[in-house]
Amino acid sequence: MNERSEPTGRTGDGPPGPRPTPASQGGGLSSPRPTADFVTGAADLGIEFEPGDLDRLARFLGLLLEANTRTNLTAITDPAEAWLRHILDALTLLPMLAELPEGSRVLDVGSGGGVPALPLAIVCPHLRFTLLEATGKKAAYLRETIGALGLGNAEVVQARAETAGQDRGERRPDGTRPGAMREVFGAVTARAVGRLAMVAELTIPFAARGGLVLLVKGQKADEELAEAAEAIRVLGAVHAGTVDTPTGRIVVLEKSMLTPRTYPRRDGEPKRAPLGVGTRADRGRDPA
Repeated sequence: MNERSEPTGRTGDGPPGPRPTPASQGGGLSSPRPTADFVTGAADLGIEFEPGDLDRLARFLGLLLEANTRTNLTAITDPAEAWLRHILDALTLLPMLAELPEGSRVLDVGSGGGVPALPLAIVCPHLRFTLLEATGKKAAYLRETIGALGLGNAEVVQARAETAGQDRGERRPDGTRPGAMREVFGAVTARAVGRLAMVAELTIPFAARGGLVLLVKGQKADEELAEAAEAIRVLGAVHAGTVDTPTGRIVVLEKSMLTPRTYPRRDGEPKRAPLGVGTRADRGRDPA
């Protein structure tokens, strides 16, 4: 993996995103304040927050924990633990996003409660985030939260990754494909979606050639990488490195060639029969 920039909290010099209006801050919801452990952890990572960032992160955490009482979004209900396992964990991705140009698109697959995408959207207003979520209630929560936080650089797409990953948009005479989801993102993230062999098929097709796929994993990352080696190769990516963080490990893949048109497969197929696990039938397939 090539050496990347040190984390700075801000990953670019773009203008700050829109701030929530007083009306959007209402509702009587608590916004748990950052813990000492979080502040220390962020400082250790070299993160420097812009004015208002911590308030918005606290507001997001309050919205997440409140919504979790109605919809199953997270097993973590203690605010102090959530600052570390949700917010700090999300921000460990900042160094990998540091080299993306202003206006780059980042896709989060299986967004659920909005981690890591929404904390990253708060501190990276120069990047554009798309949150992909298949479940209607969770997608509705994400839209409401984006509105409450006043995030103008985040949007929600409700669809399965298998379907969205085949969306090439409508081709125009000039060769552009407005609305395309496939192979248009500078970076793709996924957290707590499943084993790497399955997640690879649900993420790599979205990345543009030369883009990054950032998979937040635990201590079994090496075991999952070995299992997913064939899937990563067939889908057109290479393993660029694994980054140890205070909260886990980040598997970094780089998209080196176009993904074959047959991937992702039909809904549910990547989970039922992960690519390359127990078979080598896909060896030798050429990219589209």
